[in-house]
Amino acid sequence: MGLLSSLFPRGMRRRWWLFRPIDALVALTPAPKARKGVVVVRMDGIGDMVMYRRALEHLPALLGVAKSDITVLGCHSWKGLGPEVFAGFNLVTIDEHAFEKKWWYRAKIALWVRRQGFQTAICDMFMRKVLTADSLVWMSRAPQRIVCQPFITDRTRAEYGWYLDRATRVIDTGPYPTHEGLRHFTFLSELAGRTMAPEVPAIPWRDHEPKLPEGGPYVVMNFGSNEPGRRWPFGQFLDVARRCLDAGLRVVFVGAGQEAFAKPLIAQLNHPGVIDTIGALKLGELVDVLKHAACVVTNDTGPGHLALGVGAPTILIAGGGHFGCFVPYPDEISPPNTRFLAHEMECYHCLWRCPKRASDQDAFPCVAEVTPDRVWQAVEELTLTPRS
Repeated sequence: MGLLSSLFPRGMRRRWWLFRPIDALVALTPAPKARKGVVVVRMDGIGDMVMYRRALEHLPALLGVAKSDITVLGCHSWKGLGPEVFAGFNLVTIDEHAFEKKWWYRAKIALWVRRQGFQTAICDMFMRKVLTADSLVWMSRAPQRIVCQPFITDRTRAEYGWYLDRATRVIDTGPYPTHEGLRHFTFLSELAGRTMAPEVPAIPWRDHEPKLPEGGPYVVMNFGSNEPGRRWPFGQFLDVARRCLDAGLRVVFVGAGQEAFAKPLIAQLNHPGVIDTIGALKLGELVDVLKHAACVVTNDTGPGHLALGVGAPTILIAGGGHFGCFVPYPDEISPPNTRFLAHEMECYHCLWRCPKRASDQDAFPCVAEVTPDRVWQAVEELTLTPRS
């Protein structure tokens, strides 16, 4: 790439040009002469973090550094899990949405990354935003910048090309739709120069009693999602909840403030075995509840992956937007007490651009068509069937 095309590349979106002065600001900022340490860029959601955590544990040995020399640059959305999940590592989180949109915030983070003087920057996210993850790797100006080949569309091809040309190493972790849990260990294998077998995703977590009334075994209903299309219809959650109550199981509804719409409907169940925790639990307290559940029924969301990560029996209702990339987990890394339920359709791999729903607030058909009977059968298998 020549100097002119490097300074004035074609095909870049307007936002890239708006942030371009920050590159000059970072370039003019002095950095420590002695380079040290590693920054691992993880600009992703809670579920992606859960799938990556086991791979992170191998990095110190592969890179010849201590855990404390590795900075995990993550997102505020999982900051509250840091002390438990990333013990020994240096966790720094940022507001990734502000970084994508606000000039002053982006400049502040860019300068901080530059001044750390990292020796190595790593990002092995396949599904990533070029103006967040790849920008942070480049802003580090680390002598070693190692990234994986990302998922590229025509709209992002020029920008990815610009940043990939500035990486010192690009690792191909496989074609779409290879599962993320397998990709992470392909990346590690390339770093190690030997095959490293993939591991079942898991996170370290404390063994605290959940913040719930005392009582018998309970089933968690995690019915929320930031993407309305991935929400299994709430009426179907209520159907399964009634069957759980009839079977003598308590039912715990979890969710953030945006799930408050469901509180009147939950109250109508009018049953002493119903526990409504919507808006009442901090993130760490939610994980405690998930960890001790007899079963978790969940949409494809961060809390669903947290349930898997702490070993809770889990039923996850999956859609087909990028089926196989994140869910379901492949057999070789799927926990034995997990059920992934899906309704197969010919339009799988639409990347969530679904033309088959009446409004953008409706569930995707591939999610909505999973029946309560199938979910209840899985609940019975995980909670009521005697173990051999």
